[in-house]
Amino acid sequence: MDNKIAIVTGANSGFGLLSSIELACMGYHVLATMRDLKKAEELLKLAKLRKAEQQITIMPLDVTSETSIHEFYNGLTKYSSIDLLLNNAGYALGGFAEEVSMAEYREQFETNVFGVMAVTQAVLPFMRKQGYGKILNMSSISGRLGFPGLSPYVSSKHALEGYSESLRLELKPFGIEVILIEPGSYQTNIWASGKKIAARSLDKDSPYYTYWKRIETEMDKGRDRFGDPAEIAALVCKIAAGKKTAFRIPAGKRTRGTIFLKSILPWRKIEKIIIKRLNM
Repeated sequence: MDNKIAIVTGANSGFGLLSSIELACMGYHVLATMRDLKKAEELLKLAKLRKAEQQITIMPLDVTSETSIHEFYNGLTKYSSIDLLLNNAGYALGGFAEEVSMAEYREQFETNVFGVMAVTQAVLPFMRKQGYGKILNMSSISGRLGFPGLSPYVSSKHALEGYSESLRLELKPFGIEVILIEPGSYQTNIWASGKKIAARSLDKDSPYYTYWKRIETEMDKGRDRFGDPAEIAALVCKIAAGKKTAFRIPAGKRTRGTIFLKSILPWRKIEKIIIKRLNM
């Protein structure tokens, strides 16, 4: 594993933080990137506990900034190879379509979609020149199935899935693998650290307020079944070690079952199930 380099975006928390630690422990030198370097404390503390601090380099990267991407690209030239890229940076914005501003939709796509594209473009020249590499895009079950009140996040993950399909086909001839990880519900702070819910949908005067409260109740009921994010970090390491080669890899309780049901049931039945579950 000597000199193997892994890049992880959004490495300050959640899947990114844990994946950075586990990749470092298996021998990768990890370029752990984040927008705010002040948020590196938890990562460095855990790396020290795992005796992996020498395997991690913290790098600034704002995936929505052209200047930051350019500076990041220049910083990669010192490395002899780029073996793995984990596009993990992202956040989740909820809200009902009528009440989410276009600026909020654009901001969601800037991070979850265009940020992935920009970082991938920066890394691809290195991987293409060396003739190998793995690109892991952190998607979601939301990239396969829409949910009410979550259209900003859902649509960004659907876009990521389509982009990744094209990218995989384009890069196969160059020896570069593209893989989608599709987690279900996990105990991460994706809602706490992001923009959360569009303010208008939380207003008691909103025509959607009751609808949102029922969605929120349904989400809260399932929190005790949310998966341990360490499972995703372990999955990332299996992919890095070559033990997983499928294009789409669903992860988490009920995720595969949900995707399977969508593939065999007509849409009218799917929507009936969802609406009934929300008591609408």
